[in-house]
Amino acid sequence: MRVRSITRPLIAALLPLLSLVPTAQAVEPDSPWPQVVEQARGQTVWFNAWGGSDRINAYLEWANEELQREYGVTLEHVKVGDIAEIVSQLAAARAAGQDEGGRVDLMWVNGENFAAMKRDGMIWGNFADALPNADLVRESPSILFDFSVPVDGLESPWGGAQLVFIHDADALPEPPRSAEQLLSFVQDEGRFAYPAPPAFHGTTFLKQLLSELVDEQHAEALSLPAEAADIEAVTAPLWDYLDALHPHLRGEGRSWPTSGEATRQLLDDGEVDIALSFNPNEASAAVRDAQLPESVRTYVFDGGTIGNTHFVTIPWNANAPAGAQVVANFLLSPAAQARKADPTFWGDPTVLDIESLDQTDRALFEAIDNGPWSLPIGSGEVLPEPHASWAAALEQAWLTRYGS
Repeated sequence: MRVRSITRPLIAALLPLLSLVPTAQAVEPDSPWPQVVEQARGQTVWFNAWGGSDRINAYLEWANEELQREYGVTLEHVKVGDIAEIVSQLAAARAAGQDEGGRVDLMWVNGENFAAMKRDGMIWGNFADALPNADLVRESPSILFDFSVPVDGLESPWGGAQLVFIHDADALPEPPRSAEQLLSFVQDEGRFAYPAPPAFHGTTFLKQLLSELVDEQHAEALSLPAEAADIEAVTAPLWDYLDALHPHLRGEGRSWPTSGEATRQLLDDGEVDIALSFNPNEASAAVRDAQLPESVRTYVFDGGTIGNTHFVTIPWNANAPAGAQVVANFLLSPAAQARKADPTFWGDPTVLDIESLDQTDRALFEAIDNGPWSLPIGSGEVLPEPHASWAAALEQAWLTRYGS
């Protein structure tokens, strides 16, 4: 009895204090940063990201070590082949009402996958603008608009990208510098191949061709949802071009490389003259790894090539949103961005405004040696990505015409 008489008043006195203790749901996208960091300590962040690159995997292992040391946050890299599969799983969880305790805390995303998540309310909130390191990000249309879809702070930029072509300057001193020149090149026994859509580099190559070949009357349609356009009329020049191109490709339009990396391997093996990449620094990293000869060089078409930004975002039902915010902010730090941009480690171009950094942080980027094999991002004109919906429209039409 005496125990009960003491315990009841004690509990009554503690209840107001217990209500002040932050819970797992206390952090909001715009919560004060010290509160975010405090709640993140001890959390494990399950980061769903592409796992097909040893360099990327090693970079994320380094990031995990830094996050544990500095913030007490553990970063678990969930290696995925296609982030669209994760988006589909999240959509199923959303439909089933699984609004808490999600298995994905952070994910690497952009383009049509971001558009689907934004449309269906599968993003935690406007967290990106509240990250302290967001102030270091350069101003760019591709950071404000992801494949023509407004970002609205729902994803945090992580790296830049631009379609580039890699050639062996000893074997091919003057490579083709436009879609039309490429067609003439392969018709004149030049060796070339591109990945079959929906492989990312293959779809990007289709978008590049369409951006060059679309007639003036239909050009504006590419920045709008595909369903609002006369798709057949807009894409007709693309299919005419591919009908002429395919019989002259390696594989003669019947077999295809599986990825951009596969075209790089074909270049190294001497089976094609030109490889595709969406990383202007890939050749530099490949030469350092003895995956390409030192005679390779990178170039873009004279009229420009498609460029974009890739991001990370937090699903609406993330189990550790505070930890996810800490990771996203760390990935924007000058130290993390400089290591990521260095081809010794990865070679992915930065999203930071280097000129606005202080001298110490700027020196991290100035020390990076890309050698003569790569190009600075933004070389030539950077063409905007078509609206996110065009990727699926082009992939389906390509598979219908050539998939068999």
